[in-house]
Formats: sequence, C-alpha cells, structure tokens
Amino acid sequence: MEMPRIESPCIKVCVIDQATRLCGGCGRTLDEIAAWATYTNDDRRRIMAELPKRLGRLNKA
Repeated sequence: MEMPRIESPCIKVCVIDQATRLCGGCGRTLDEIAAWATYTNDDRRRIMAELPKRLGRLNKA
C-alpha cells in the first residue's frame, strides 16, 4: 500500500524575495515549487525540513 503524498507547504502568499530567490510564503525556490508534484515523499520531507530555517532567514532580512 502506497503512503499518502506529502501536501504542499504553500500558504497562497506567493512573493519571491529577490535577494534569496525564496518564496516569502512557503520558503521554497521557484524550481522546487514547479517540480513539487514530481518529487518523492523523501524529497518533499527533505525540503519541508529546511523550510523553517529558510523562512527564518527571510524574516531577518
């Protein structure tokens, strides 16, 4: 039985920070956003684990 897919971290606040090139809403890069549907759960988990740190950098900028 296949495990359910990890949902997107999108909060529908899509603003790309010009300095970091990260989305101010979810913390993903444009490439990650575009490819999200093709990622495995392991890929998604890895990215999701990085998002709090990324968003912290954005909030300090």
